Amino acid sequence: MHILSKNGRRVAVVAIAALGVSSLAACSSPSGSNGSAESDGTYSIAVLLASSQNGYNQAVAEGVQKAADSLDGKFDITVLDGGFNADTQLSQMETAGVGEKYDGIVVVPFDGPALAAAFPLANGIPVTTALNPIGPDIEEMEPQVEGVVATVAVPAGEAAAKQAEGVVEYCADIDPCKVALLVGQLNAPLDVTREAAYRKVLEPEANIEIVATVEGNYDPDLSSTAISNVLQANPDINVVLSNADQQTEGAQIALEDAGIDPSTVYLTGGGGTSKSIQNVRDGVWKADYINFPVSMGKAAMEQLYNALTGGDVTSFVNADEVGEVDPYATKETLDETPDYTGEWVG
Repeated sequence: MHILSKNGRRVAVVAIAALGVSSLAACSSPSGSNGSAESDGTYSIAVLLASSQNGYNQAVAEGVQKAADSLDGKFDITVLDGGFNADTQLSQMETAGVGEKYDGIVVVPFDGPALAAAFPLANGIPVTTALNPIGPDIEEMEPQVEGVVATVAVPAGEAAAKQAEGVVEYCADIDPCKVALLVGQLNAPLDVTREAAYRKVLEPEANIEIVATVEGNYDPDLSSTAISNVLQANPDINVVLSNADQQTEGAQIALEDAGIDPSTVYLTGGGGTSKSIQNVRDGVWKADYINFPVSMGKAAMEQLYNALTGGDVTSFVNADEVGEVDPYATKETLDETPDYTGEWVG
């Protein structure tokens, strides 16, 4: 349903309840009205996911819905699947930025630099972005293009460097220390940045040898195959450094299939799935970079709502600070929060 807002334009908001479909609607009962919507009005928000089949993106969408449920007003939510394709997502953004169908957009960019071509949007609606910034500089968290009002993320290179520093510490007494890099997509800007950060930290260390860089595409099966191939030439591998928990799960499977105890290898991932956190607690993995995708989605929706209703907008929300625990987790850090299980399954 669309009605006229106090400022005379149609109001609508998109919130996410489930994924794998292109559109769904949900309503949260208002406890009152503030901002541009009438008390019986509806905000329409488009949620553009890099991939609606990806568990991380699904968790961000869950956070958007949680925020919508807690905010004053009614919300219609439309989920759009970018299919891990930059051109698809660019087209979706351009379409959403025309006319009066939507009042705001939350996006998880697949390719933040490429997506910048859609801005400024023709209809001028506000956009918040989670996980990646939108614009030419993937390390710049403040909005870079007109229309993006807030970024909920951390610099990808900074986070990746901290992961790699843990590898350096582990490898200190191992010479040579053989490392495989397992990245999501070798041509995706975010993963290109991560790989470069890994290498910047690791390559100056004389005892560390990067024996392979392979693509896992955020998929356990593909990652298992990739690491199995690495193990054929390097059965004595010491480290698998991955940016995604789903990929590290695949690496663990590959090690087990090769008859190697995964606890004897430095395994680390990124994401903070429930399984990965348990693996670190059990000593099967040595570390994990915990993300908080539900909290990120919630923060992105809250800042979008602030923009829509004339509230104060925080232009950069540090995604490492929205969760309940230290994001750079080891067994020792997790022992300090024994009840924490993570925000998503994976």
